[in-house]
Order: sequence, then C-alpha cells, then structure tokens
Amino acid sequence: MGKIIIYQVFTRLFGNKSFNRVENGTLAENGCGKMSFFDASVLRRIKSKGVTHVWYTGVIRHASKTDYSAYGVPRQHPAVVKGNAGSPYAIVDYYDVDPDLADDVNNRMGEFEALVARTHKAGLKMIIDFVPNHVARQYKSITKPAGVKDLGEDDDKGMGFSASNNFYYCVNTPFEPYFDLKSDGCEPYSEFPAKATGNDHFGNRPTVNDWYETVKLNYGVDYCDAGGRSCHFDPIPDTWHKMLDILMFWCAKGVDGFRCDMAEMVPVEFWSWAIGRVKEKYKSLLFIGEVYNPSLYRSYLGAGFDYQYDKVGMYDCLCAVMKGDCPASAVTWQWQAVDDIKDHMLYFLENHDELRLASDFLAKDARKAIPALMTCLFMGSNPYMLYAGQEFGERGMDKEGFSGLDGRTTIFDYWTVHSLYNGYVNRRKLSKDEKALENTYSRILNLALNESAVSDGLFFDLMYANRPDNGFNTDKLYAFMRKSGNEVLLVVTNFSDEDIDCKVCLPRHVFDYFGLPEKAVEAVDLFSDGETLSVNLVADGFVSMRVPANGGRAYKFII
Repeated sequence: MGKIIIYQVFTRLFGNKSFNRVENGTLAENGCGKMSFFDASVLRRIKSKGVTHVWYTGVIRHASKTDYSAYGVPRQHPAVVKGNAGSPYAIVDYYDVDPDLADDVNNRMGEFEALVARTHKAGLKMIIDFVPNHVARQYKSITKPAGVKDLGEDDDKGMGFSASNNFYYCVNTPFEPYFDLKSDGCEPYSEFPAKATGNDHFGNRPTVNDWYETVKLNYGVDYCDAGGRSCHFDPIPDTWHKMLDILMFWCAKGVDGFRCDMAEMVPVEFWSWAIGRVKEKYKSLLFIGEVYNPSLYRSYLGAGFDYQYDKVGMYDCLCAVMKGDCPASAVTWQWQAVDDIKDHMLYFLENHDELRLASDFLAKDARKAIPALMTCLFMGSNPYMLYAGQEFGERGMDKEGFSGLDGRTTIFDYWTVHSLYNGYVNRRKLSKDEKALENTYSRILNLALNESAVSDGLFFDLMYANRPDNGFNTDKLYAFMRKSGNEVLLVVTNFSDEDIDCKVCLPRHVFDYFGLPEKAVEAVDLFSDGETLSVNLVADGFVSMRVPANGGRAYKFII
C-alpha cells in the first residue's frame, strides 16, 4: 500500500480561532477547535505535506468540566476531571462525539460523519482513538444503540473480580483518594464501592499521580488472585463483546483505522479475538497499538495489529542522538533489535505524550530534528507519524493550566497552539523560519512518500563499514542505502551543528546485495535543489561529500 504518513491532530486545539490563551481558561474564554475547521482547503494543505492518514485525536466524548446539560449531556464532577477540557482518554460515552468539537451540539454525530466524508474526498484516510483499558469514573452512555447494555449495568458489585463484570471493585469500600474530592463549590465526589483505577491501581486510594480520573475495565484477568494473575477467558468475558460492538460501531461510520491507547494493558487474547472479527468485515482497517514493552511487540503483532509504536527503541535513541547523549551509530542497533518486524514499527519524533522537539527540555531548536526526520522517513518502508505543529517548530513552552510549563502541548486544557494558529488560521503571521521549516518538512515527507526506493525498496546499513579512522564521524553521521529497480539512494544524515566533510565507504557486500555494477554515475541530491555529485562506484571504495549541519544528503542515481 506504499508508505503511510500519519498526521496527528489534537482536534480540540487544531484550528482554534481564538487567541485569548487564558491560563486555566474555560471554553468560553479560550475557545475550541471544531470539526468544521477541517474544510476542503485545510485538508488539501494537510495532504500537500505528504500525508496519507489523519489521526483525529480526542473525538469520542470524554469527561470535561464544561456544562452541556442543556443538551441532555450529563455533567461530570470536577474533582475527577483533569483540567477544564479534560483528558481525551477518560471516555464517558464510547458511542458519542465530544460536543466541544461541534458547531451544533445536537448534530455532533452528523458533523463527525461529514468530517469522515470530507477527509475521504480529500484523498486522505481517517484514524481515531480506541481507548480500551479504562473509562472516566462517571462513564454513562446516553447514545448507545438500542439493545446495548451500558458498561457496569449488570455488574455484581459485591465481587471484587468476576469475569462477568465490566469493572473491578473494592467491595464495601468507598473511593477515598489521597486528595480532596471537593471542587468548585460542589458536594464531594462519591463512589461506592470504589472501582479500580485505570493504571492498574486496585485499591480505593489512588494518588494525584495515578490515573485517578479513570477506572480500569475488566477483560477477564484477575490481577489480585491469591496465586498471582489468572485469566478467565472461557466463556468470553462480557467486556469483550461490548468493546467489539464499539469497534464495529465506528467502523460502520467509515473510519479507516484505530490508534489503540495503552494496548499492552489489555490482554493479547482479546485483541486476537476482536481484531480478527473486525477484519472479517473490514479487511483493510488499520490497528495501531501503543505498546511500549519490546518483549510484547511480537505477541501483539501476532494478535492482528498492523503497526505499533517504536518508542523505547528508535524514538528514545534519536532523541538521545539529538541531545548528544549517544552516537548516531546507535541507530543501527535499534533497527536490528526489531529487524524481523521493522516494517510494522511506527516511527515518530513527537506525539501528544512526548516533549516538543523544539522545547527547552529536548533539542531547543526545531532544526536540530531534521536529520532525525530524514533518518526516520528514509531508512525504512514502515509508517511515520507527524504531530501537528512539529512542522512549524512548535516549542510547547506554554503554561496552559492543568498542564504546566513542561515542553508538551496540553491535552487537558482549552488552548490555542501558537504555531498552528499561524499555520492554519492566519498564515500571514508565519515567520520566515516557520515557513522555511514547513517547506523542509513537506519536501522530506513528499520524497519519502513518492520515492519507490523509500516506500518499498531494499535497505542496507553502511555503518559497520564506516569508521572514524577512515574519516567518518560515527558520533554525528548515519549512513545507509536504499534500492528499488534501477534506482539507488545513498543517504547520510548529520546530527552536528557544523557541516561535516566525510568519506563514505561502500562495502563489497552492498554491491552483492543490491547487484550494483562498478561504474561511474551521476548522483542528484534530493534534499537540495538538484545538486549533483560524480560517484565512482567501486566495491570497498569511498564516496566523498560534504553533509550540511543539522541536515543530510540523499544522492539518487540510476544503475
């Protein structure tokens, strides 16, 4: 299907036309992005960057402090909501759309269906979140289809664990967290019996550092069994059936894929059962898993996931290289560790959980991420994910409210992201540097999308043949080759703040692997404006070049 390039948009923040940016501001004070903002022109602009899929983050209705009771939407107790806007991962109704995103609250599902249609008409595919591990403490569906029973509706609350229950309970024990349950003059929040908290906290007293606003869903795993964790999957637990129904509901709306939140906290047996049933009907639907434990990668891929995060491997490595904490040569080890499944690893340099690259806590300068971007996009045929604002150098250095000054873009507050406001609401305000960075991103993304050697070609890592004693800086340079048909790419990325002159060794092995002839060729650098290099292809010979600071070369030649 070619290279997949996902553009993650935090829907609530994207396209917010208000620029008040009041710390801890309400919806009325700070405004909110709408689904309608994604009109044909905006979607064309997104597609022109080289994007194939849009991940609309935070679409399903979640807990919020904003009052929509006039529309029949139950109010949430503010003591168990993080920030005024709330976490998009504290779902209160799996069958509903966040009313914040709608122009007409009563027609919010209709507006979502129209967004699906516009996205597809623009030649893009749509991904949304599926949050299977936990829900908001006050989960209650008001839009579930006829005949569907709500989560917890038939639970036996006198049992801490039962495979028939949807939740885990602290029997005969109230919810008493280590913080005040009073908020904004409300009566204290009350929950009896207490339910287990979403981050596998099975007591009734979570702390402020726990996912206290959520409750854990029960997939038939008894985490507190006297003999250790035990599984009860026969008969199929009730939660499995309910969650499959939710997946099928959104598939029927026309979505093309799910990014599955904290997939590894849900048993792999459920995924195998559910994904198999979804794909019987929707064969091309994508499942992307948020899995952080490398020892679980192959199990979850075996259960049917198409792609999963490469966070603790490639992401962490590239961030360390950018900061100068490890050599560029370490990239080799990262892809080798998952070589058998590397086509299924989703690369990224930012997302809603991670630091902004240009923040004071990471690279400080967005341009320092360009070699990492080139490496991610050109070294494999696997997908890449871009977080909206990254291409403008968004710094994430705002103190929005519940989210403090932490180098991340808030997921809890009503806010306007400065770079996205300039990039999509008022482009005249884009600085020269922002425009230049956006152009660089678009160029690299489109090259990765359209060059067959990148999208489906062979890969050869050159680092083992290139050493400092041969004039190659393994701390700052990473080199590899790609080939498709008679087209070959020689790529060298430079993580240094200075231009580097180097000699790149082309070992005999790559000639054998690629079937390269020994001859002179004229190579064109795809990263520059047609700069050429005369290359004498000789086994175990060298190619001399200058690699620009915080950049790279991608010399393309025909054999």
